[in-house]
Amino acid sequence: MDLNYGPQYEDFKKEVQSFCNEYKDLRFVDSSQSPLASDGKGKHGPELTRANWQKLLIERGYFARSVPKEYGGYGGDPDIIKSRIIATEFSKAKVPSGMGGQGIDMLVPTLLELGTEGELIDDEWVINGQKIWTSTAQYAQMMFCLVRTEPDAPKHGGISYLLIPMDTPGIEIRPLVDMTLKAGFNEVFFTDVKVPATNIVGNRGEGWAVANATLSHERGSLADPNATMNRINMLIDLMKEESIDGKKLIDIPVYRDKLMALQGKVVAFQSHSLRTLSSKINPGQDVKLGKMIQKLVGTELRHELEGFAIDIMGEIGTLYEQSPLLRDGGSWQFIYMYFLGLIIGGGTSQIQKNIISERGLGMPREPKVKDN
Repeated sequence: MDLNYGPQYEDFKKEVQSFCNEYKDLRFVDSSQSPLASDGKGKHGPELTRANWQKLLIERGYFARSVPKEYGGYGGDPDIIKSRIIATEFSKAKVPSGMGGQGIDMLVPTLLELGTEGELIDDEWVINGQKIWTSTAQYAQMMFCLVRTEPDAPKHGGISYLLIPMDTPGIEIRPLVDMTLKAGFNEVFFTDVKVPATNIVGNRGEGWAVANATLSHERGSLADPNATMNRINMLIDLMKEESIDGKKLIDIPVYRDKLMALQGKVVAFQSHSLRTLSSKINPGQDVKLGKMIQKLVGTELRHELEGFAIDIMGEIGTLYEQSPLLRDGGSWQFIYMYFLGLIIGGGTSQIQKNIISERGLGMPREPKVKDN
């Protein structure tokens, strides 16, 4: 079996390798820090803000590659092989990839799929109420929110999908500290918040259909296969650097065997991700179940991977926060807890298994209790 990309991609591969070599010791100079982002460990490399790095990646076609230029992307044609080459070479060189998040990973593909240029419904929406578990609301400039605009409509009917600027008067944000000891979630309170009528995605009262599209993109983004590949490479480096009784962790058979098992899972996970990527070339291809599988397997795999790193570090693995002996800035401990949360968030693993079994394997649906 020939797994090479083929001669037509060799020039592109060399181009990406050259770019990665130029920026392999990149350092971010702005103060914003994300425990999930790579910061580049070089001491003498190029210095950029994260925003300028994002802009450079888009200009070169290494991020938002298939997003149209008029919407802030590179404007290229979808190409699975080029996307895989970018991910592989960036991982090898330990060059940070572009910034993600709810807006980029979930809202942008929803808007590209279902958004319109704007349609006047009324003069404006006036929103009252509250919403909980709003991720990164304290940093956001804009949020997408499901609001009930047709109070007499049944259940999922009557909901609209609105875009709300976070500097709108009447919005109050209260951060919620989670088990990572960070305020990843928030409560958001709305008091007579006025939003332009054109800030609706899809049609009035049909927001649940739009939300399902967002959920599909969310499930595909919560466990990024490329980020998983980066972490397995970091784990290998860790095992080459750390030792027990003078013996490198990588040379301890039981640890090496576990590492190889994890590597096998990561390779399989990477292969599965090609299914979801192929939908960009074949628009009629339904990958919703594939994204559910990606969410289910990916979040559990990341939790297992991060937990293994903690275990093999022994007592050092129990450290947290500001200890001077922390490895990799405490990212192993943080992400271990973070992905425990993601096994629940975005639809629990149990929910994912139910949907996959019912819709994918044709198994009987779970019995539902009738309303009185």
